Amino acid sequence: MSVIPNPALVERPDAARGAIEALAAAAPLALDTEFMRERTYFPQLALVQVADVEGRILLIDPVGAAMRAPLAALVGAADALMHSASEDLVAFRHALGVLPRRLYDTQIAAAFAGLGPGVGYQALVKTLLDVDLAKAETRSDWLRRPLSDQQLSYAADDVRHLHSAVAELDRRLEQRGHRERALADMARMLDQAREDRDDPQPHLAMRPAAQFDRPSQARLRRLLRWRDRTAREKDLPKRWLLDNDIALSLARRPPASASALAAMLEAARAARRLQDAIAELLAAPMDEDEAVMPLAVDQERADRSRLKALQAVVAERAAALDLPEGLLCARRHLEALLLDGVWPTSLEGWRREVLEAPLRKAGGITTPA
Repeated sequence: MSVIPNPALVERPDAARGAIEALAAAAPLALDTEFMRERTYFPQLALVQVADVEGRILLIDPVGAAMRAPLAALVGAADALMHSASEDLVAFRHALGVLPRRLYDTQIAAAFAGLGPGVGYQALVKTLLDVDLAKAETRSDWLRRPLSDQQLSYAADDVRHLHSAVAELDRRLEQRGHRERALADMARMLDQAREDRDDPQPHLAMRPAAQFDRPSQARLRRLLRWRDRTAREKDLPKRWLLDNDIALSLARRPPASASALAAMLEAARAARRLQDAIAELLAAPMDEDEAVMPLAVDQERADRSRLKALQAVVAERAAALDLPEGLLCARRHLEALLLDGVWPTSLEGWRREVLEAPLRKAGGITTPA
């Protein structure tokens, strides 16, 4: 396959089919997307960038239903090289109904390769390849047509260097003995994207909720789960329905009247139209599930000595593996383990093998019956 010196913009279904057939035998493929999400719950797919190992780059315009079938065929069969892929995967799943067959995420690889957690693509390319990338188009309107030359150049750069970056990351991962662990985390990211599940306990992520009693936390959980479902159904940003501060206030001290509720919702445009639903949620008594749901815990009042003992285990194991402590185990997982003794699903796989026995011993945590 010959190298195309400049990226090819593919805007017609017939051209897309031909280009995709030409790339079908190439594996793996570097993939990236541009999308807009300011006014919707789901990302609106605006551009898909594809590059093969020989340097051929396609910029595929997905706007229009006729483009989706050939694009879905490409993405669904791809062994994908991507960077920080979680939102791109949501965009693929929502717009195309497919996900890549396999995933190699360079942000995950970089963390295991000793470059730090959450490293950005520009910083990664600079560190690994000594290439400076432009940042000017990060806030572009990607749904406006035609796309500018600057936008197309920026988009092409997002996949142009992925094959080279992966080769260097793989070398470093092998050197550090972490390649299999990194690949396991990448596979888990793809599995989580396939599941597409709402968080059943969204109140646990809100620190102020730790000051609430059980009935207040139950109301908060009810509101947040309703917000997630409704935002999906209406394809609206969650903040348009109910922002976090209002949800916390409503859950802690439910308004005594419809007019008081209307006053609290005045700042939330969409929520005013859903006032009756919110009132019903606030008035509902606790059910059996809410009576036993996990509670957000104020860690300032929790058993600090046990938490510190668990953190010391994580620090020791992370040092032995030469990994960042946060990559091995986040504090919130230790808090959850102390709370109910149930092993967090986020720590399954190789993390469980490394951590479970010493954590349970250090914290005096028994396995739940």
